[in-house]
Amino acid sequence: MAESQVLVRHEDLESFVSAIFEKTGVPASDAAFFAKSLVNINLWGIDSHGVLRVPIYAKRLQAGSCNPNPEIKTLKSAITLEVLHGDDGPGQTVGRVAMERAIELAKEYNVGIVGAVRSNHFGAAATFTRMAAKKGMLGVAMTNVVQNVVAPGGSKPIIGNNPFSIAVPTYGDYPFVLDISLSAVAGGKLLLASKKGEKIPFGWGTDQAGRPTDDPNEAFKGFLLPVGGHKGLGMAYAVEIMTGLLSGGVFLDAMKGMYKYPDDPSLTSHLMMAINISAIMEPDEQKARMTDFSEKIHASPMWDESKEMLLPGEIEHRTMLKRQEMGIPLPQNLYEEIVALAESLGVEKTLLKI
Repeated sequence: MAESQVLVRHEDLESFVSAIFEKTGVPASDAAFFAKSLVNINLWGIDSHGVLRVPIYAKRLQAGSCNPNPEIKTLKSAITLEVLHGDDGPGQTVGRVAMERAIELAKEYNVGIVGAVRSNHFGAAATFTRMAAKKGMLGVAMTNVVQNVVAPGGSKPIIGNNPFSIAVPTYGDYPFVLDISLSAVAGGKLLLASKKGEKIPFGWGTDQAGRPTDDPNEAFKGFLLPVGGHKGLGMAYAVEIMTGLLSGGVFLDAMKGMYKYPDDPSLTSHLMMAINISAIMEPDEQKARMTDFSEKIHASPMWDESKEMLLPGEIEHRTMLKRQEMGIPLPQNLYEEIVALAESLGVEKTLLKI
């Protein structure tokens, strides 16, 4: 491990981050889920979306642009469809409530679709699709984000990199979990590279003038490029329509980026969906078919015989097992930033290094 990193136990990190959020006014139960969701993301190895975000979340909670204790209400309801008003609460809180409601609807009607407006950044979309998969359901989650992606040949950002996730239970060691943003790389990867003092590959982003750059700080101030060119761009448009537009929320240039506008509500929208698979297929049959599917994927040969074909969610599962045993690596400067933040808030806990 590089000297610029430290290791911490995931249980300690979760408790520490939860205490930080409680000090900003987040109710204990919400703070616990908030912290657990972020630490899980680190356990899965997606360090760009985990506790790296604690400082900006705390800043926004303290500023009031993110409401620590929202009153989430139902705006519209039509049998299997609902739209919630998130009251500018944390995306993790609003997203959890929306997916819980989608699961409730799916239990009754076999399908539940819940939109949410006036929310905030919700971390990783897989947090919510895994909730559905744990209940034996297919889960879908998506969100819009501030415009940060330029179209091929474009000179200014036109759409967000709008992440989405799909999770399906396998009744094995881990679910099938696809979680992607629709830019060549998530913006958090730039932030993480900056924290580590690393360059980024050309093709990840551009500077503010639209020129390709390998400087993560310039790319963070500039723009991201869509994954797969016009195909990824079109998918980002579709997510924007399903989240911000059709829910009655805001979209495109009406949104506020959480880093650029830390004192303003971000006006983020989400869409959560749960499908009760058991309505059309018994769990034993689904398990057998998913096992057959997985075995066929795993059997696909690689030109490099030292490598193996894996399913979405498999790397995250392996990384989780390793980090649960060995600890979660954090950049030294991030560790120091989180500890200093906790001290400034009066958190009495300490975050011990392994």
